Amino acid sequence: MNNILITGSKGQLGSEIEILSNKYKKFRFLFHDIDTLDLTDYSRVEEFIKNNKPLFAVNCAAYTAVDKAETNKELAFRLNAEVPGKLAGLCQKYGARLIHISTDYVFDGKNYRPYKESDVPNPLSVYAQSKFDGENRILEFNNSIIIRTSWLYSVRGNNFVKTILKIGKKKEEIRVVYDQVGSPTYAADLADAVLKIINSAVSSENNFIPGIYHYSNEGVCSWYDLAVEAFRIADIDCKVRPIESKDYPVPAKRPLYSVMNKNKIKSTFKLEIPHWKASLDKFFETYNSI
Repeated sequence: MNNILITGSKGQLGSEIEILSNKYKKFRFLFHDIDTLDLTDYSRVEEFIKNNKPLFAVNCAAYTAVDKAETNKELAFRLNAEVPGKLAGLCQKYGARLIHISTDYVFDGKNYRPYKESDVPNPLSVYAQSKFDGENRILEFNNSIIIRTSWLYSVRGNNFVKTILKIGKKKEEIRVVYDQVGSPTYAADLADAVLKIINSAVSSENNFIPGIYHYSNEGVCSWYDLAVEAFRIADIDCKVRPIESKDYPVPAKRPLYSVMNKNKIKSTFKLEIPHWKASLDKFFETYNSI
């Protein structure tokens, strides 16, 4: 049986993979979160991988509370650095391949053009450093794909789009930063890309090419632009006031520019990536139906 392990299955990306998994009948998906497979219990994880022999493990699990990581440094590094490294080692030991999700926050945002995979990271926060350390530990092995993504959102879980929709329905005006520029990523699109990569690799060994890749929706915007567009589609009458990051202080420093170049993942795996506005429309089709 072609077993595929999905960790962090209750999160935004894991949930979207579970929905799309019905299209891939030749695979047996093993969906697990901390309640059924605690990734910090390494002996248990090894036993699971040894017994189930997954072809792939997709690690969607992470410590994602960016600001809380500043004071929960030990936990952030355990989940974002130690766990991925251990998982990569166990996958290699038992013949599985790993797809790990990382972040645009590994960059400092001082670039003048979209970041390529070859650009040198310079993390600004504990969260970003923990994710970068996780990448480096994974790269000690040769069986893994690391996908850096950005501004992830979904109808499931907690994210910027859902949060501002809730706030916008209650307030006449909100303030949103306009000087942080990047690209939103609809989790359903990333889930689709991950499953296509796995399907292609199962079809031919040569189609799995380890390394770091960038994935987000096409196009560029600020958090302010994203909020304005979300309110327009949702027909929410709430004024969005643009502010600078310095006027909205938070514990963790964010990169001001984190747009990523996606040519590598598109050419390597023959992927077509939707524009962020088209994907935001798709998000609302689902959001409005639940």
